[in-house]
Amino acid sequence: MFKLKGPATSEREIKKSRFATIAAPVDDEAAAKTFIAENSFADATHNCWAWRIGADYRFSDDGEPGGTAGKPILQAIEAQEIDSVAVLVSRWFGGVKLGTGGLARAYGGSAAECLRLAEKLPIVAMTAGVLPVAFSDLALVEARLQDVDGLVIADRDFTETGADFHLRVPEAGAAALAELVRELTNGRSSVKFDDD
Repeated sequence: MFKLKGPATSEREIKKSRFATIAAPVDDEAAAKTFIAENSFADATHNCWAWRIGADYRFSDDGEPGGTAGKPILQAIEAQEIDSVAVLVSRWFGGVKLGTGGLARAYGGSAAECLRLAEKLPIVAMTAGVLPVAFSDLALVEARLQDVDGLVIADRDFTETGADFHLRVPEAGAAALAELVRELTNGRSSVKFDDD
């Protein structure tokens, strides 16, 4: 799965109708609705859209025949395996009817072209955990944690005996992190992952 690095746009003309597409990363349904409202063109004949966030998705044909706009936009999102994204395709009618198949190809193709041009980042599955470290191991462990790829130290709480590090690490690196901690502390500390 991928997510967009930032907004992307594209434009094309099909049988005298102009199609302008904008896609952007969104975190939740409220952000998707805000994106669509802020980027819809008041003078466009139709502002059709789709968004997907995890298993949740919505789409709209905005007055086009049912299934000819919003669903093809959603299919373009799914075909390129993009998550947490909203795509808006605005159409200015040019006087030539496209038919239902033509509309579906125009909307889906416009969305697909915009998403192909967009800069994408892979979505990395993360796991969270807590790492209690005694004062005697604190400096060494903290220094070595800085070298762990993808590791995020969300918080550090000091305790009477040391500190608790609240971590997030790519799932693929969780076992290596656990082994590193065991080696650094001679087995005195271990990461307790949330899914353990």
